[in-house]
Amino acid sequence: MEVNSPDQYAEAFAAFTRERADALLAAEGMLNAAHYRRIVDFAAKRRLPAMHATRGSVEAGGLMAYAADTADLYRRAAVYVDKILKGAKPADLPVEQPTKFEFVLNLKTAKALGLTIPQSILLRADHVIE
Repeated sequence: MEVNSPDQYAEAFAAFTRERADALLAAEGMLNAAHYRRIVDFAAKRRLPAMHATRGSVEAGGLMAYAADTADLYRRAAVYVDKILKGAKPADLPVEQPTKFEFVLNLKTAKALGLTIPQSILLRADHVIE
């Protein structure tokens, strides 16, 4: 379901319900980041396993996230600020892709959904919320 404005969430959630979705993937984007609580709450209410784009969504009750490590992104941004303050022109600096990612699981949510997370997946997680 595509959502381009906050007022489209209700329609998207209704479509999820109508179509009897088995899971939800909340794509990365500013709109979903601003309304993550609505997405987490909907998934919990409908008992949908959901994968999110941010650790914060998982801390708020989402099932899992695999995304760029935000703390690492901030550290990299500081390097850019330092270079600019030392005289580098922003247009001359290369664009960087994230290089550090994190996999976060919420076991409390998994239990509420009746899911058992295999040990092999738990071992791969960077952070497990219990």
